[in-house]
Amino acid sequence: MNIFFTGSIRGGRENQPQYARIVKMLEKHGTVFSKHVADETLSQYGETNLTNAEILARELDALSTSDVVVAEVTTPSHGVGYFIARATLQGKKVVALHCGEYELKLSGIIQGDPGVELHIYKTDEDIERILQTAFRT
Repeated sequence: MNIFFTGSIRGGRENQPQYARIVKMLEKHGTVFSKHVADETLSQYGETNLTNAEILARELDALSTSDVVVAEVTTPSHGVGYFIARATLQGKKVVALHCGEYELKLSGIIQGDPGVELHIYKTDEDIERILQTAFRT
C-alpha cells in the first residue's frame, strides 16, 4: 500500500517528534510518501532548497500514486487542507488524526466532510489502534 502522509510544516515544527512516530507506524502498513514532513532537520520554513512549484509538483505526484492519505490535523495548515481536498476529489481514503479533545480549533470543513475519517487520539497506542482499524481490508 502507498501512503501519503501530511502534517503542518511551517506552522507545526513542534509536532515533528509526533510526525516521526506516526511515520514509523505507517511504515508497518506500506510505503510512506512525503515522510520528509517528519524529518528533524527540516526547518520551520520547510524545504528552502526547492522552489514552491517544485515542492507542489513532487507532492502532487506522490499523492497521485498513493492509495490512502494520513493527515495529522492537530495544527491547522493550509497545505494539509489542500491535500485533503485533492485526495477526496480523487476518491482516495483520507484518515485524519487529531490529538486531544478540543476539536473546535479543527476546521468544521474537515470535520464535516464525509470523505474524511476523523480520529481523535491521545497516545501512540491510540494511533496504532486507529491505523490497524483503518488499514484493515
